[in-house]
Amino acid sequence: MSDLSAPQDATEAALFSECWDAVLSYADLCTAGSTAAAQLAREAFAQGIREVREAEATTVRAVGRRSSRLPRIPLLLTAVRTTAAAWEESGQGHRLDPDLRLWLHSENAARFTGPPLSRPVALRGLRDLQQADAELLWLAEAESLPLPLVARRLGLDAATAADELAQVRGFFRDRCHRNHLDSPMDAECRSYARLLDAVTRSPAADTPEDLSKHLATCVRCAEAAACLRLHGGGLPGALTGGVLGWGGLAYLERRRRAAEARLGPGRPDGPDAGGDPADGTGRARATRNGLLVAAVLVSGLALAVSLMPFGGTDADKAIRTGATPGPAADPGLYPPAAPAPSTSATDSGPASPGIPQPSSEGTPDPAKPHPDPDPEPQGSTAATAPTAPRTTASSRPSVCHAAYDLVNQWPVGFQATVTVTTTEPLDSWRVAFTFEDGQRVTQMWDADVSQNGPRVTATATDYNKAVPAGGKLAFGFIASWTGTNPPPSDITLDGHSCTTG
Repeated sequence: MSDLSAPQDATEAALFSECWDAVLSYADLCTAGSTAAAQLAREAFAQGIREVREAEATTVRAVGRRSSRLPRIPLLLTAVRTTAAAWEESGQGHRLDPDLRLWLHSENAARFTGPPLSRPVALRGLRDLQQADAELLWLAEAESLPLPLVARRLGLDAATAADELAQVRGFFRDRCHRNHLDSPMDAECRSYARLLDAVTRSPAADTPEDLSKHLATCVRCAEAAACLRLHGGGLPGALTGGVLGWGGLAYLERRRRAAEARLGPGRPDGPDAGGDPADGTGRARATRNGLLVAAVLVSGLALAVSLMPFGGTDADKAIRTGATPGPAADPGLYPPAAPAPSTSATDSGPASPGIPQPSSEGTPDPAKPHPDPDPEPQGSTAATAPTAPRTTASSRPSVCHAAYDLVNQWPVGFQATVTVTTTEPLDSWRVAFTFEDGQRVTQMWDADVSQNGPRVTATATDYNKAVPAGGKLAFGFIASWTGTNPPPSDITLDGHSCTTG
């Protein structure tokens, strides 16, 4: 950051330290190499800091008036996207990720610079919050920081921080609902607007079939649903997708891994969860100073690791969010925030328990009922394993066909989708499959997920339970991997084996 101006005061120095890692992380997603990532991050950071200074100076001069702007970190992240667009226009597009270049020339990118009422409701809703509320929401939801640590950063009472965050989430929902109603929309979207508000208020409310079909084809209403549905853990994805546009989900996953690597899965309060700062003793001051030095060293180490060449490979790049209509376009359908320590693959922190090794198994016979159609695979002899699928194929035609698509892969994780075509109508569904090399699912959208050893089960959500005969159901997920990452085996629909290929 040698080309950046020096911090003006202690507050801005803390801002530099806090935000640089986030900016570099997103810049690495946007570029085709670590050198380009570092340069894009520096240029965007300098631009973003100027915007922060100008906005704060305007707020001071206009006493009693609130400037409508994003919190500091998302403001700096949008500066990365703006700088990347400037590179594309100036002939430096070859340094950017190819998928980002395509996105920059799409209608989805134009929404972020077009008329304000046509911009994503999450972006507008975050701007409408008071600055302190917006900072709290972004740090807790998008940066995946533990709430006690967020409370200390913002000077909040840790005992009431959870209640305050819940209140802010409600404020955000109200702003998004109002912004959705203010958005230009056709007659069909307008007719569903109030029903969408009612359905998303309660986790127990069933989504009518006609509304489900509408959300599956209308990206903007699906975005609004993600912001209005506060239950289910979809708010982080809605925030990052609405503010960043491209790469929001991948950024969210990176920040979760980075937070766990820095703080450790067993230390929810973070590295600065020291004693009471008001005691005034020399021991407390020394402890706090030592922790500050440690935090600086960890930040420097994270920066050095981020600049290593592997960060800019194509395999490390992430998905385009919001560009494809359909059920997966709704970013609010992701499961709860941080993955459990035992199922995530991070760069540091305590080692996860040993990964169960799959045993030799037979394929379940769909013609035979079973009290648990998707049990964890059990061992069987080599003589019996191959006979079950041959018997199944001759006794009953397959009721489903499954397609597995590896969308993207990076050194410790990957994104994939599963699409199942059913020959029979379904009122609900459950798809199961087996990962044989220790892969662990950390997030899933358009389905509720559970994993028992190598066996993963995806269950229909309220809005996509019904599937007609000949219709398709689809869901996507992010998972961790080590060693090798082959496709899953033994894909079943409600206990019946599906054909693949």
